[in-house]
Amino acid sequence: MPKGAWQVSQLGIGEWQRQALERDKADPLASFRPEFYRPETGIYLDGNSLGLVSRRAESSLLAALDAWRRLGVGGWEAGDPSWFYLAETLGQMLTPLVGGQAGDLVLAGSTTVNLHQLIATFYHPEGSRRLIVADPLNFPSDLYALQSQLTLHGQDASALCLVPVGPDGLIDESDLLALFGPEVALVLLPSVLFRTGQLLDMARITERARELGIPIGWDLSHSAGVVPHRLDQLDPDFAVFCTYKYLNGGPGAPAALYLSPRHRHRQPALWGWFGGDKAHQFDMSPSFTPATGAGAFQIGSPHILSMAPLKGSLELLTEAGIERVRAKSLAVTGFLIDLADDLLAPLGVSVATPRAEARRGGHVALRHPKAVQLVPALKAAGVVVDSRPPDIVRLCPSPLSNGFADVLEAVLRLKAAIEALGW
Repeated sequence: MPKGAWQVSQLGIGEWQRQALERDKADPLASFRPEFYRPETGIYLDGNSLGLVSRRAESSLLAALDAWRRLGVGGWEAGDPSWFYLAETLGQMLTPLVGGQAGDLVLAGSTTVNLHQLIATFYHPEGSRRLIVADPLNFPSDLYALQSQLTLHGQDASALCLVPVGPDGLIDESDLLALFGPEVALVLLPSVLFRTGQLLDMARITERARELGIPIGWDLSHSAGVVPHRLDQLDPDFAVFCTYKYLNGGPGAPAALYLSPRHRHRQPALWGWFGGDKAHQFDMSPSFTPATGAGAFQIGSPHILSMAPLKGSLELLTEAGIERVRAKSLAVTGFLIDLADDLLAPLGVSVATPRAEARRGGHVALRHPKAVQLVPALKAAGVVVDSRPPDIVRLCPSPLSNGFADVLEAVLRLKAAIEALGW
């Protein structure tokens, strides 16, 4: 649209306010908003970095503390649920959100630790078959893990094959699939690119990897809890994801690990006593007998107090329903994109996130040459967002804790900040 047409097409603030009010009144998830504590900083649109604490999560954390106070070491046997099985219990609670069968999911370690475990298990370079296909836009820790594992496997940097990125900061799946060949020993990709919010075509990519016999893993950290997944139908070899973003598990909450049922009896590369068969774990045998399924890939004891809030958070998400969460996410991010087009584009802001619903995750990336400087200005104005250098501001309206009015007010304050700074 020509720049001169913006003033004519602009709906006006009153019309946007009317729309936000109507949408908030009609929101089927509106009843969940009071479940969350609102931070003192004001409008919180950073749930893609750290989700807010809910009253339900607070309650489950306090219950774990109470069990520790009352039972001491007995909490491993008599807790509610038993600490001994908490990692598996929470894995089972996650199943409706990401798909899977009993034993396919477990809470364990951190995302990076789980990546090390799974890469070490599935990456077996042999002759010319030594490449790992990844993308340069993935979260850096994933790339660090890959580079580390290449070194441990006697490979150099040339074995890391990175997908080309378009000038718009997006990935074309055709370019990615063109890299799949007989030299590829492993594929590791994110479901959603953390900078732009692009949602990759996981089904197309996974199917091609399976056809070629290439092990493939997914990092769902930027989609689990806001985008429905059916890992049991998609059937990658493995998946990992953190639980402190859309799953609202709290800072430092343990990560999740998914293992395909095809590998249910596969032995992990890294052994630890909590990956052992629970029926014999306290035999204290010097010989490792792995559990069946994802549980075998645990290493150390589960972090009970760090896991505890996730129980309450998952109860909320289960009640809300992942399909309704996704519908609200698409509606509120679509509203944000429309607002950006109408109110921010004349100020040099463009939308970096794909507009098609099937191509975007749960956050919206806005591009502006002074993006990094805008974040503190917005914080001073009572809006919490984040930036990714050099020119991305990320806004994430979380479906359960944010409404449409939050998004409108954030955009208005962003508009005022840009105007005040004279950009």
